[in-house]
Amino acid sequence: MAKQGLPERCIHLVGIGGAGLSAIARVLLAQGYRVSGSDLQSSEMTRQLEAMGAVVYIGHSADHLGAEENTDLEAVIISSAIAADNPEVLEAHRRGVPVYKRAEWLRRMIAQQHLRCVAVAGTHGKTTTTAMITLIAHRAGLQPTFIVGGTLSQLGTNAGAGSGNVFVVEADEYDRMFLGLYPEIAVLTTAEWDHPDCYPTWESMQEAFVQFVEHIPQKGWLVACVDDRGVCEVVERARHSHRLFAQLNTYGLTPEAHWQAKNLSANEHGGYDFEAVSGGRTVARVSLQVPGIHNVRNALGAMAAADHLGVDLQCTVDTISNFTGVARRFEHKGEVGGVTVLDDYAHHPTEIRATLSAARTMYGGRPLWAVFQPHTYSRTRVLLDDFAQAFGNADHVIVLDVYAAREAEDEEINGALVVRHMSHPDAHYVGQIEQAAEYVLEHIEPDAVLITMGAGDGYRVGDLVLEGLRCRVQQRA
Repeated sequence: MAKQGLPERCIHLVGIGGAGLSAIARVLLAQGYRVSGSDLQSSEMTRQLEAMGAVVYIGHSADHLGAEENTDLEAVIISSAIAADNPEVLEAHRRGVPVYKRAEWLRRMIAQQHLRCVAVAGTHGKTTTTAMITLIAHRAGLQPTFIVGGTLSQLGTNAGAGSGNVFVVEADEYDRMFLGLYPEIAVLTTAEWDHPDCYPTWESMQEAFVQFVEHIPQKGWLVACVDDRGVCEVVERARHSHRLFAQLNTYGLTPEAHWQAKNLSANEHGGYDFEAVSGGRTVARVSLQVPGIHNVRNALGAMAAADHLGVDLQCTVDTISNFTGVARRFEHKGEVGGVTVLDDYAHHPTEIRATLSAARTMYGGRPLWAVFQPHTYSRTRVLLDDFAQAFGNADHVIVLDVYAAREAEDEEINGALVVRHMSHPDAHYVGQIEQAAEYVLEHIEPDAVLITMGAGDGYRVGDLVLEGLRCRVQQRA
């Protein structure tokens, strides 16, 4: 059944297998739309969408829009990677079918359904913070519609359509997607230079964050992490240029923050226990199951946003204390023969440091192996020195070939270059995933922890290592 007020019409998504459009496709299916789409290759994501009822084509062709006399095609939505001369885009224009980018469609959806938008932006931390807010809203009975950049372990999905009037969305800064949103509540977790293919300088990226802040209405709220220097610079720039219209709320570990964490201590789950302070008054005791100081900050941001949504504090605290994480964010993949295998999406030097710091805190003196796959040539080039210095908490480092993603090959930039810039005592370049897994299996010791990091397919190293370790155990049995 279609959601009330929505027609049972068809939406076609070009690039449907990507993280952004697959999430929108899930929401559309739940709202009662008929969904079709195309992508260059089949994937687990496209197979899941097909199982939900979407029609997915592999490759791009004008024929994928269906017969021209079929007039139920309401719109075509395209990902950031789709070029203007894509045959499906050209065919949509020829037929007069509206073509939307992600942000344009989401803005239309929010306006049509009169949704209260909670948008979480930031260079780091936005996926986990969005997931926390989503789960809080879900447990509070708000029946939210949501789009998160990773699968919530407790909901088993990264997107859904609820019957309530709350929409929680991860506001991606890439391709300036987040500038299509006009949220009632915006959380700004961190602000640091990234995506040099989109933002050639930090100043250009900072200006985009200011424009995002400018979109929050006067009666809305900006929830800002004041521990982060970049966030403070964005807020100050917005104020100085008279573009901060919203009310400001702050969070962090510093005494200046309205929402503050005090008296932190590591707990048996690998996370932190802390006292949550609001307006100078201790209001709750929180015990996190997800590791790392960065997740204490993420929890505070989620608590502040939930407060502005009117959620009962005890519900918020209970939900956050039982939050078990998001896929590919410090995800425990398995343990065989005493070797623990984790995977994390970390693909920026700051994220790598935070992930390895959390692993060191959680696993103490156990040997820590880091397998890193650089993501995009442009990011690797401009942040090369930072990458080279980010692995201090790892005992052993392996760097794979660069995952090109949307970029053309750059012969000057590769994993070997990253290793050459390192001063780490045990760092090696092993370009291919299969060879890296073989190297790990040959050298890793019992009681070690292996963590794969990157936004590409480097996680496969961990999968292959687990498979190899299982074979060894079976052979010895």
